[in-house]
Amino acid sequence: MFGKEKKEKLKTPKTPAHKFIDFMKNLFFAAIAALLIKSFLIETSRVPTGSMEKTILVGDFLFVNKFIYGSSSPRNIPFTDVALPYFQFPAISEPERGDIVVFEYPGDRDELKPNVIANYVKRCIGLPGDTVQIIDKVVFINGKEGKIPANIQYLKPRPTPAGIGDPMIFPKGSGWNADNYGPLLIPKKGDVIELNLNNIERWRTIIDREFGRRVVGLSNGRVTIEGNPVDTYTIQKDYYFMMGDNRDDSLDSRFWGLVPRDLVVGEALMIYWSWNPGIPFSEFFNLLGSVRIGRIAKLVH
Repeated sequence: MFGKEKKEKLKTPKTPAHKFIDFMKNLFFAAIAALLIKSFLIETSRVPTGSMEKTILVGDFLFVNKFIYGSSSPRNIPFTDVALPYFQFPAISEPERGDIVVFEYPGDRDELKPNVIANYVKRCIGLPGDTVQIIDKVVFINGKEGKIPANIQYLKPRPTPAGIGDPMIFPKGSGWNADNYGPLLIPKKGDVIELNLNNIERWRTIIDREFGRRVVGLSNGRVTIEGNPVDTYTIQKDYYFMMGDNRDDSLDSRFWGLVPRDLVVGEALMIYWSWNPGIPFSEFFNLLGSVRIGRIAKLVH
């Protein structure tokens, strides 16, 4: 008799309150699992510009492998531009030439830090210690022609001649343009660079960013850091040179500068969704009809 009563008790249906509590528990644990996966393994990224066409199209949504370059805890409060202190795990491998890299935008050429936290997607062209030069649109790395991406494209048929400087180009005052650029040595951690009145604009923003505040100045014909006259500076981070495959329609390292290693988020892995972003969400069925089935689950390389 006792066993029968116990069995009937176990079969007692849950009340709506108990069901709601169970649902909230499951939702909470699912959210924690999703946060851990997003933070340490796979990030998602939307492509808003055409700088990587035709390799990656506007409207593609990417899975990003964060684990390979070293996962990190969340860098900002979700859906805000409020930065958080974060820690990073050791990397399995470092970015290599030709990798399609997702990174946190370091800011415009002369900015200490950007106003908005945003992830960019570009191809890694130059590694720490490399010398990058562009001659009539052709990229050279350490004096040798670089590997040409399969989907590279140019919109302008003729290059801008050398000697015609673009004032928007990095570094400030270089006299270079996007088609004839450099040679530029990409600094690596531990490099000791000479500082003088002729080259300080090349290094000013990098040094200020490494300190996290404006520290570079000029006084009595000398370069100063935190008010102290200096002739050299030791680079504290590794840096990378990033470019888009759509070479004539890409705001990249040629314009805003180098990407420090700590801002590298991960490697673009696969397109998990793609549609025409020009169709407003209010026209949902037309937007749904624009889904690019052939691009879904396509590996990015």
